[in-house]
Amino acid sequence: MQRALIVITIILFGALSTAAMLEHGFIGIFLSPMQSLAATQIFFDLLISLTLVLVWMWNDAKANGRNIWPWLIATLAVGSFGPLVYLLTRKSSSR
Repeated sequence: MQRALIVITIILFGALSTAAMLEHGFIGIFLSPMQSLAATQIFFDLLISLTLVLVWMWNDAKANGRNIWPWLIATLAVGSFGPLVYLLTRKSSSR
């Protein structure tokens, strides 16, 4: 069930990201947050959230013997897709 929700999220978020990229272009995605204070706030909220996720992924990867660097680079390059795919490929633990 959890994996299915992650896959659905990746598909739906991928469709939204593709539509935004087609409408605004790659550079436009980064310029849009600077057009209003509300959009800037959302951008920085995402930045803070992804930083917290990166800290969690770092600790989780270390605890599970995974290499963090591909996931760190993916998160910096494509945002939330990095952590989503990390979760999809993560082996469930019985902690």
